[in-house]
Order: sequence, then C-alpha cells, then structure tokens
Amino acid sequence: MKSFTYEKAVSEQGAVHQAAESDATKFIAGGTNLLDLMKLQVETPEKLIDISRLDLANIEERADGGIIIGALVPNSDLAADHRVIAGYELLSRALLAGASGQLRNQASTGGNLLQRTRCYYFYDTAAKCNKRVPGSGCDARGGANRILAILGASEQCIATHPSDMAVAMRALDAVILTLKSDGSHRRIPIHAFYRLPEDTPQIETVLERGELITHVELPPPPNGRQLYRKVRDRASYAFALVSVGAIVHVENGVIASASLAFGGLGPMPWRDAGAEAALIGKAPSISAFNEAADALLADARGYGGNDFKIPLARRTLIATLRDLTGV
Repeated sequence: MKSFTYEKAVSEQGAVHQAAESDATKFIAGGTNLLDLMKLQVETPEKLIDISRLDLANIEERADGGIIIGALVPNSDLAADHRVIAGYELLSRALLAGASGQLRNQASTGGNLLQRTRCYYFYDTAAKCNKRVPGSGCDARGGANRILAILGASEQCIATHPSDMAVAMRALDAVILTLKSDGSHRRIPIHAFYRLPEDTPQIETVLERGELITHVELPPPPNGRQLYRKVRDRASYAFALVSVGAIVHVENGVIASASLAFGGLGPMPWRDAGAEAALIGKAPSISAFNEAADALLADARGYGGNDFKIPLARRTLIATLRDLTGV
C-alpha cells in the first residue's frame, strides 16, 4: 500500500471542500471496498477524508410516508429497520443477500452505491483494464468473463456493478441527495446516477469531484408484492450471477404495475421499461412473463464464458414473477 495522508472530517461542507482540491483525494466511511483496492494498488489516493463521524447515520420518515436514509447508515441497520422491513421488504432482502454479517455491520449506504466492479482484470494490476487504466485495453472480453455483463457493455468494458442494495434501490425509484463543493445540493434519481461505460468506463457515476452523497430518499412504499432473488455460485458471500428485484401489483386479475431491476447483467443496476410494459394490463401467465424476458434480453450479448447468463436471466425473471403472482 502506498503512503497517504488521513484527516477526519468535522463537517459535510469541510469534507467536500477538501475533496474538491484534488482527484487524488477520496472519502472513506466503512472502507469495505476502498481499503481492499488500496492494498492491491488499484486505488492509490494521496489523501483520505474520514466522513464516518458526520451526522449522516439516521433513518427518518417523510411526511408523505417515504423515508430518508443517511449515507452512513450501516447496511445491517438498514436491513433491520422496522420501516424498511414493513414497507420496503425488497431492500431488506437485498441487503441481507450481500456480503457477510461483519461486512454489513461496517458497510455504509452511500459506499454501497459507489462500490466498484469485481471484474478479475480490474483487480489485477498486471492485466489490461480500461476502467483501471483508460486506453490500456480490456482483457476480460476474451478472458475469464463468466461473471461479467451481457447488457449495456461496450467495446471498452464489460464489467458489472456488484451491489445488491443498488438493485433494490433502482426498483424502488430511489433519489440520491448530494452536497457539492460550492455548497449547492443535488437530487439525482437513481436512473440518472450511473453511467454506461461507452468510451469512458473509468467514469462510473455523474458525481463531480468532491461531491458527497449525504442521503438516499425513497418514495412511499409501493403497492404490490416485493421480492429479491439472487442466483450465485454459493449460498453466501458471493456476488450475483443474476439477481432480480421485483415489485408487482395485481388488481382485478391483471398486472396493474411492475417494477423490475436486475443485478449481475450490466454495468449498473439494470432496469428495462420494455420488460415492465410487456406485463402491464395482462393477466399473470408464463406467456406474459416470457414476453417480458424477450424485451429484457433483446440486446443481450455474451462473450463466451458468460453466454449462460442469457437463459439464466430468463429463468430467474420467470421464477420471480411466478412467486410474486402465484402462477
């Protein structure tokens, strides 16, 4: 690990001012991802700003029935919160499907949204990786790509986003609240927060230099049933090959609304309006579920080692929809 300086932030504004001074400055909260990357010299910050003591670890109710989650709320606390269990079961299930109990105790809500890919070549500094070293190439395309993307990838990068929590947040239409170095605040819908890799895979979100996630806002609990299903290589402490976060509301025998988000398939928590539209207004059936899967996977592409993800995504989506609707 390379040497770096370390400071404890005493205010949100002070933290963003310091972070905005250099691209080589990073925030640290739980450190469950950043410290691993620093040990491997994938990340080599010159300065760390510890934000863990800022007053951002509360969950509050909004007047409209939604909730506001502080960026420093530990994943374990968020999963166990009675309001989350009652109104956002999908989120609680997704959090409990991620990592281990010890890591969930330490990992923060904001950090979970920002965790970086687990692509083998991103972690291997001897390999070519455009996300780690722009312009160096992508060894994953012709290499060990079993865990990598089949949707939203580019010629530059086929990495996947690893978060379970972010998949649930995408299905729930979360809004990310931030503080910028000039003192202004932003409200960023989660669908606009992440960026596709295209020609700049190293730029993963729309955050500006020094911008700090302070809260995540969820709208009132949705109508319908919720479920998070995660398919992985082992029962615990493994990232998703395919995951589905789904909310389906059936009324008068037809699907009145549907929200479907996916993990393990793309460079961001994936959501496809066409897949949802294929369900709306139809009676729950295997035929309707297959139409939704057709829409989701219309542009899917495997790279050899991950070709199996295309039929696996179909089966996982259909199984999830069957569980939610009783078909």
